[in-house]
Amino acid sequence: MAVQDIAYVELYTRDKVSTVDYFESAMGFTRVADRVTPDRSSVLLRQGGVQLVVSSGRGMWRFLDEHGDGIADIALVCDDVVATRDAAVEAGAEPVGSDERWPVVSGFGEVCHTLLSPAAAAGLPAGFRWHGAPAGSGTAGGSGTAAGSGTAGAGGVVRALDHIAVCLEGGALDRYADFYRDAFGLERFSSEYVAVGGQAMDSVVVSSGSGRVVFTLVAPDPAREPGQLDAFLARNGGPGVQHLAFLVDDIVPAVRDFRERGVEFLATPGTYYEMLGDRFPEMGQEIAELREAQVLADRDEWGYLLQLFSRSPYERNTLFFELIQRRGSRGFGSSNIRALYEAVERDRLAAQ
Repeated sequence: MAVQDIAYVELYTRDKVSTVDYFESAMGFTRVADRVTPDRSSVLLRQGGVQLVVSSGRGMWRFLDEHGDGIADIALVCDDVVATRDAAVEAGAEPVGSDERWPVVSGFGEVCHTLLSPAAAAGLPAGFRWHGAPAGSGTAGGSGTAAGSGTAGAGGVVRALDHIAVCLEGGALDRYADFYRDAFGLERFSSEYVAVGGQAMDSVVVSSGSGRVVFTLVAPDPAREPGQLDAFLARNGGPGVQHLAFLVDDIVPAVRDFRERGVEFLATPGTYYEMLGDRFPEMGQEIAELREAQVLADRDEWGYLLQLFSRSPYERNTLFFELIQRRGSRGFGSSNIRALYEAVERDRLAAQ
């Protein structure tokens, strides 16, 4: 058994209209289809290879009361759904859904995983009865176009979901890294420990063999002072998705476009770019463009990585987003993890 891909990510929200509008008007997603049931209303959004399901309704009130707007389901495409479900349960997951065609199992916190075969993941997300889909988009569980390969939502600057950052409780990192290995075949790719003042965070990246399912697991060091990850866990009512990272081809114009559309990004101090010039003198005049856009840069043995993080658009200041451009890099911005931590910390302290 092995997980191959992410079919879609489902976000629960109290205000579906404004959330959908943010993704459409500010981030360039396309509305593909709608679904209405007695206890929920959902909209399917698509851009490049990314599918987002935005849902609201009484069926998720308890989740929203406890966690606020956030990711509730990360649907995984498996080569063998039954074997993957059994492995997940054996590794400690709880069965959540009873439909054998697309079983649901628990993940971290109250975030679950719908398990789909490649056939069920093709076209519109299986298990949903969609309406208003453009011709050729497929039907629920049918044989329409694969996610991101049809005409609807194929435009825009976002190419794919590069990774999902997950915030866990202190001391839980190894347990969850082992769980995702045993349940879904995700292997450890890298790890990083960042200390800033009296605070510290630990991180482990786990990835599928295909490279299309990547979770960055982060957790505060319980032996150090409480910091931003502890604040996230308090606001979120426990573990949850901290941010979604969207892969783009050219980040500087993408950031400019998103800013003009209304996306707010975390500020980067000017001293960062002074040090960047010393670290990467070969980038020359490009550093001026990065400074103007406030984009972060890093390098590993494979190449360069450019990235920038948004502020959370949600009331409880939990879920936020990242734009990331890879120029050969396979890593996750080791030096920029510190820069992100410091930027979020400045933003947190300024809001107090």
